[in-house]
Amino acid sequence: MLDRSVATKSNLGSKRKEVASCFKCPLIEAFRRTAMTNIVFESDSLLKEFYIPTYILASSSEPETLRDVPSCPVLVFINSRSGGQLGGELLVTYRSLLNPHQVIDLGEEAPDAVLHRLYRKLEMLKISGDELAPKIEEKLKIIVAGGDGTAGWLLGVVSDLKLSQPPPIATVPLGTGNNLPFAFGWGKKNPGTDKDSVLSFLRQVRKAKEMMIDSWHILMRMRAPSQGSCDPIAPLELPHSLHAFQRVSSTDELNVDGYHTFRGGFWNYFSMGMDAQVSYAFHSERKLNPEKFKNQLANQSQYAKLGCTQGWFFASLVHPSSRNIAQLAKVKVMKTHGVWQDLQIPHSIRSIVCLNLPSFSGGLNPWGTPNQNKRRDRDLTPPYVDDGLIEVVGFRDAWHGLVLLAPNGHGTRLAQARRIRFEFHKGAADHTFMRIDGEPWKQPLPVDDDTVVVEISHLRQVKMLATEGCKAKSTNDPSTPSAHGVVNDEVDSDEEDSTGEEWRKFGAADTFKIPDEVDISHLS
Repeated sequence: MLDRSVATKSNLGSKRKEVASCFKCPLIEAFRRTAMTNIVFESDSLLKEFYIPTYILASSSEPETLRDVPSCPVLVFINSRSGGQLGGELLVTYRSLLNPHQVIDLGEEAPDAVLHRLYRKLEMLKISGDELAPKIEEKLKIIVAGGDGTAGWLLGVVSDLKLSQPPPIATVPLGTGNNLPFAFGWGKKNPGTDKDSVLSFLRQVRKAKEMMIDSWHILMRMRAPSQGSCDPIAPLELPHSLHAFQRVSSTDELNVDGYHTFRGGFWNYFSMGMDAQVSYAFHSERKLNPEKFKNQLANQSQYAKLGCTQGWFFASLVHPSSRNIAQLAKVKVMKTHGVWQDLQIPHSIRSIVCLNLPSFSGGLNPWGTPNQNKRRDRDLTPPYVDDGLIEVVGFRDAWHGLVLLAPNGHGTRLAQARRIRFEFHKGAADHTFMRIDGEPWKQPLPVDDDTVVVEISHLRQVKMLATEGCKAKSTNDPSTPSAHGVVNDEVDSDEEDSTGEEWRKFGAADTFKIPDEVDISHLS
């Protein structure tokens, strides 16, 4: 038995040597080197498609002669402070793969300065007869890595430039909201920052489709108070973002003597009521105690706990009727140009959301897809991102929001409109809470016989890059069913109370999530 065992081990050893010698075979070694060379060549060839020459980006460089015109030149903007250390790591990887001049750190330079400089240089080069400049301008794409605030900043800058050939924009999810990347198919989880992950993303950008997206202007007007401040200042500091409210100057056409007028805009949503109140409490707490908000899991837990303490899960029990949207404001909508109609809001609604994208609070779709009967009887359409309509949805409380986790679930559909106006009068409350694309603030309401007006209207459109099968739908996409055409008569339940106990145990989104460790027995 011992001899047989030794012999067996000896045979195994010889087999291993034979296998090892095979890998040292010149033919196999040559094949391995060729495969590695092909991978490197494919990578280099791919990167040439995204390359922008330095002389187009920098003023003091000599023109370059390229053998091939890049098919997908990209300008990359990265918020190095987004996603913890991921923003900085992503910046390093992109600069190692592309021309460092075409990768901009938003912590060092604002996008409006970069784009103004680039397009001014392109125009000068075209005038001088440069053959590459018009081709770069025609094919240019923008990649922006950061949260929804960063992406909105870029969208706003490109929109304001009013270019004859505006570049389409791809968004890398590198923040907490990530509703924009999620809606257009780029995911909502932080991406990999290694070379292979970046190359994979660039390949997706190369084959992505273009899609227009509406932007919305928001105006707020109120009489100057006799004491205190009425500035709507969000806790998040995004001074260049289109999202941030700014008071108009005395020479602005919107200015009215004796009033403070603010203007801003959004790409994703405007909300008012209890969901904004919870968000405001979260952001305020994070500013006061940043050590409690070190990672995404801890943030979600804190958000959910605040949802309980603020009464979002038990609004009907702990909040007075003055918190209902119908008590706070008179709401009007414009469905056809020039015609305002009163919008009747059920008295149970404590939060109202005006949606531009089919993604809210972690990727949920509050509007859903109305079935054929709803389209016929109420003239409702799916939530297209380029139809000039905004979807208005209401929620009673956080339990109501859990219907979004069910198949075909949705909130209370209130209206689709081209414009919407909120008029706040004295009496209901001295303040309410509002939120634009994740940025909340506490809004004072009239203390005398005056009115605070908030009006939302369509502004313009900008190009986005989207992957195939993304959540966002376009009226101009042949693969998207027509807004008024016949599609499958899918189930579309209006039984808002159909959420069973099992749905209360889930939590896809912070706004509608209750943590397991929170004891709610004394409140039920």
